Amino acid sequence: MAQGNPTQAMANIYRTPELWEKIVFTFMCLAVYRLGSFVAVPGVNVQAMVDFFESQSGGLLGLYDLFVGGNLSRSTVFALGIMPYISASIFAQIAAAVIPQVEKMQKDEEGRKKITQYTRYATVGLALVQAWGFSIFTESVQGAVSSPGFGFKMEMAIFLTTGAVFVMWLGEQITERGLGNGASLMIFFSIVQGFIPAIWSTLQLVANQGVSPLAVIGLLILMAGVIAGIVLITIAARRIAIQIPQRTMGRGRMREAAKNFIPLRINAAGVMPIIFAQSLIVVPGALATFSGNQALVDFSDRFQPGTGLYFILSAVLIISFTYFYTAIVFNPVDLAENLKKQGGFIPGVKPGSKTAEYIDHVVSRITLPGAIFLTLIALLPIWIADFVNVTFQFGGTSLLIVVGVALDTLAQMNQHLLLRKYDTFMKKGRAPARGRQGF
Repeated sequence: MAQGNPTQAMANIYRTPELWEKIVFTFMCLAVYRLGSFVAVPGVNVQAMVDFFESQSGGLLGLYDLFVGGNLSRSTVFALGIMPYISASIFAQIAAAVIPQVEKMQKDEEGRKKITQYTRYATVGLALVQAWGFSIFTESVQGAVSSPGFGFKMEMAIFLTTGAVFVMWLGEQITERGLGNGASLMIFFSIVQGFIPAIWSTLQLVANQGVSPLAVIGLLILMAGVIAGIVLITIAARRIAIQIPQRTMGRGRMREAAKNFIPLRINAAGVMPIIFAQSLIVVPGALATFSGNQALVDFSDRFQPGTGLYFILSAVLIISFTYFYTAIVFNPVDLAENLKKQGGFIPGVKPGSKTAEYIDHVVSRITLPGAIFLTLIALLPIWIADFVNVTFQFGGTSLLIVVGVALDTLAQMNQHLLLRKYDTFMKKGRAPARGRQGF
């Protein structure tokens, strides 16, 4: 198929009723999610919380606030956002990798339904614990709560837990009836909605001569290069050739012999290794902030962004978590068994355990460049702030999530258009491959 005209493709979207309905429904759900960002929990001084978060920029709370679109710093009813559901889903993935019973449940329809239900229960439990902890934290912020006590903690816990459950339901509705993965789109929307204020503040800095226009232009060029690199690594895959021999299917029907390939993604772990690494590396600083212990403060200062220990520890953690999470989400044994059941094989490799070993060896080799890429993306904003000497940063983690979710959503739109034999946004065969659901 020839390269599609983007204007014509947009017109084709409107002329595809089911796709247009999915897009409208998705935007309506995201609008409801946005409206919840203006409803603060009763009894909280929002300005005091915002001022505290601005004074404590970065860290674990800053990362969490980024993923919930600033709802945490504003203490809204959606302060926890979709993150309890994401955490519960990750626990379910880890459980499937280490617990045989859960892995068995994941292989049949009824078992997956039970896992989904357990994930929802875990979401409620995690949301309740996080809401109670956040209520205690809110009381510790000077001037944030007018009437602290058990009653306030219960009130906030109920509001935030209810909000988290509603956001989980909203995300599931987007996944079932809308376009794309609901949880990923909510995080995508939370990050993107902060771009406009950041652009406006940057323009004000340039107008006030706080930032050189050349520095901004250089930063934009660098951002374009980073985005291009993210797109390249996100869709990059190592293709393993397979052959499926001719086979009798029954009633005299024959299945023709075919050649195909297995695409193994270079960055199968997505953004999760960066999130895990950043969550761990900020723990000493968070403990020091809440405890006030001077020895702990001195120790945490060694791991502040920009220090040598921070760069080294971040790189080690990201690379380690990349291999760990890839092992969780990718099972070469199951892939080899499914290939064997279909009668397929990799040329020169025996079916069964030898195929699994070969695939595992290939995945181990291609994971390293993916891990190095994630490390560069995570540390790039800090290097830019040091060398370009600008007063603001763009988050590599944010760009990775935004680009990944955008590519996945675009792939789903292309699939709908291909069903109607319309031109897509990209050349046939070059559309971004859909990754696993989530980020």
